[in-house]
Amino acid sequence: MNSAIAVAIGLTLAIILILKKCLPVYALILGAIVSGLLSGWGFDLTVKEMFSGVKDISPAIVRILAAGVLTGVLVKTGSADKIALTIVKKAGRRNVFLALALSVFILTGVGVFIDVAVITVAPIAIMIGKEMGLSKGKVLLAMIGGGKCGNIVSPNPNTIIAAENFDAPLSSVMAAGIVPALVGLAALIFIILPMLSDKGFSDMKNAEETSARTDLPSFMASITGPLVAVLLMVLRPLFGIAIDPAIALPVGGLAGVIATRKWKSTGESMSYGLEKMSSIAVLLVGTGTIAGVIKASAVKDLLISLISGWEGGAALIAPVSSILMSAASASTTAGATIASASFAQTVLAAGVNAVWAAAMTNAGATVLDHLPHGSFFHATGGSIGMDLKERLRLIPYESLIGLVLVSMTVVMMLIIN
Repeated sequence: MNSAIAVAIGLTLAIILILKKCLPVYALILGAIVSGLLSGWGFDLTVKEMFSGVKDISPAIVRILAAGVLTGVLVKTGSADKIALTIVKKAGRRNVFLALALSVFILTGVGVFIDVAVITVAPIAIMIGKEMGLSKGKVLLAMIGGGKCGNIVSPNPNTIIAAENFDAPLSSVMAAGIVPALVGLAALIFIILPMLSDKGFSDMKNAEETSARTDLPSFMASITGPLVAVLLMVLRPLFGIAIDPAIALPVGGLAGVIATRKWKSTGESMSYGLEKMSSIAVLLVGTGTIAGVIKASAVKDLLISLISGWEGGAALIAPVSSILMSAASASTTAGATIASASFAQTVLAAGVNAVWAAAMTNAGATVLDHLPHGSFFHATGGSIGMDLKERLRLIPYESLIGLVLVSMTVVMMLIIN
């Protein structure tokens, strides 16, 4: 059997298993095995390619685990809550949707997982939504849209893995997403949110409120950790001093502990961060196996033949593959991992700049990462008590936000290159 068809069958099987509540890592490993065997490789070669894929992403796994220190500190010291509360207060309730979007944008941008960022801001959104009679649809879309925009400029696992696989500086990949993120944020507030009708969505009255934390640090103390991490990483492009994210991100986390003086929360912060990142690391093992099989298959040749007639077609392999893989896995991280690990060599060989290749892959992973077979769909809907039917209605609008982000990234790449 043609290896491209075999991979399609293996990925389809993995998706079906994920929909049936099988653990994604095992579903992806089984999909990789089936893909290799149907390609006629036999057990030995199939396993060899699977292990090769895991080996390729192992440095990124170490960096992602290290990033858990900063994530844990932001959440457990109350820094994330303080940042969100400050933004909402400064923006004012007249700009409620902008305030909610900016809150999740900033939290995700400084390194908080997008689903955790939405859950963190949700209590504020519920409180304001009840007072102002807002619909759940626009409230959640504002938060998700802000998170998607923040996700392409953040030191989150998806950005780390894309930068790693294209051998690009993480800080440069983050910087490449700034303009697309700001354009995406503007499109969200002025175009996409007004397109969404309140009809079909319940209001916030039945959303369950949770009590807000009272032991929050100051805003400056809260933002210190992320600022230190970013400053350390930008030393490379600015002054040629290379400080790896595996060092910069934990140092930023420790700086956050010092600034907030939450000494007693250090152990809890690290445990929380490790727990969050460990689940991502385990998922990456599964994505690495399927990425190794895809890399050795004819899938890349098929993609090249399909888009070779387009101007700049080789460059489009990065975002197109990422969109497809994020749809298959319903995960930004998994989509960016499979796409970048599978197609990095092909994209770079075509002369595409490594930073922009990573940025396009990262942005592409936001287009369909919210499908129902992933955890993000359910975690975000549950944060404000939205039912399944309502949550499904948001999918086209979420996808539109992702399309704006990836389109602007491609445009920026074409303009600058």
